[in-house]
Amino acid sequence: MDTVALVERYYDALDGHEYDALEEILAPDFVQQRSDRRFESREAFVRFMRDDRPNPDTRHELEDVIDDGDRVAVRGRVVDEGEERTLFEFADFFDLGDGNIERLETYSR
Repeated sequence: MDTVALVERYYDALDGHEYDALEEILAPDFVQQRSDRRFESREAFVRFMRDDRPNPDTRHELEDVIDDGDRVAVRGRVVDEGEERTLFEFADFFDLGDGNIERLETYSR
């Protein structure tokens, strides 16, 4: 799977609540850093997304995707599926390796 397809699959898995698929594309030592928390493993991240996400009924609308080989940057927005309104805008920076997502830095406003 190429790098952009891998990143798009990440968003599809989140939006579709496909947590087994999400786990498959994240490296075992996956790390996500964001302003309000840090996840230090694939298991912790997937568990949060499956069980503790404040609003799971959302979708990611990607506006820009920039591919730089083993790094991909994405700008987009998260939309509430029920109300069809933008909850926030985001910028994600992915580090990829061996066909997996190894690290993700997320910024939002």
